[in-house]
Amino acid sequence: MSLTTLTPSKTALLVMHYQTDIMELFPSVAPTLLANTRKLCDAARDKGVGVYFAQIGFSAGYPEVSPLNKNGQGIKQLGLFVGDRVAPELGRRKDEPLILARRASVFFGTELELRLSAAGVDTLLMVGIASTGVMLSSIAYASDADFRLFTVKDCCYDPDEVVHERLFATAFESRTTVLSLDEALSLLASA
Repeated sequence: MSLTTLTPSKTALLVMHYQTDIMELFPSVAPTLLANTRKLCDAARDKGVGVYFAQIGFSAGYPEVSPLNKNGQGIKQLGLFVGDRVAPELGRRKDEPLILARRASVFFGTELELRLSAAGVDTLLMVGIASTGVMLSSIAYASDADFRLFTVKDCCYDPDEVVHERLFATAFESRTTVLSLDEALSLLASA
């Protein structure tokens, strides 16, 4: 199998942390990110590629957050990710899985890997917010789990632009095939 082709039945688009609380944190970039990611979701759907959504979420009072977890304590102080939902602009369908993660990685402590394996998925198109959080954690895991990975840079964001660019040029490039939105849409169109 070529790195430049996709088999729709073995491919999933993983849309991570595109949820209402996160979109509200970044109002200046949210419209562009949502428009880009909706195009990608629709193209994947048109080709029969499964679309999986993953969001970070907690129960009221944050009982899932350990006092030892620095990132979790920061989230708890923000008071977010309790009762928010996938950004409606993405048009999530009822048959598209929603994975609830309690940590930055959408794989840690979730059934995501099992669901992907059961569906015969070996290739992931990954997008998410933020690059230093969900993207970094989830790419590292998915790479170690031997998934073939593509990341779509135009559908990812981090408020630290320097680190965002550096991650895509180094850590992500070494584990994934980094694509622009246009390249990802072309890849899907040729599937």
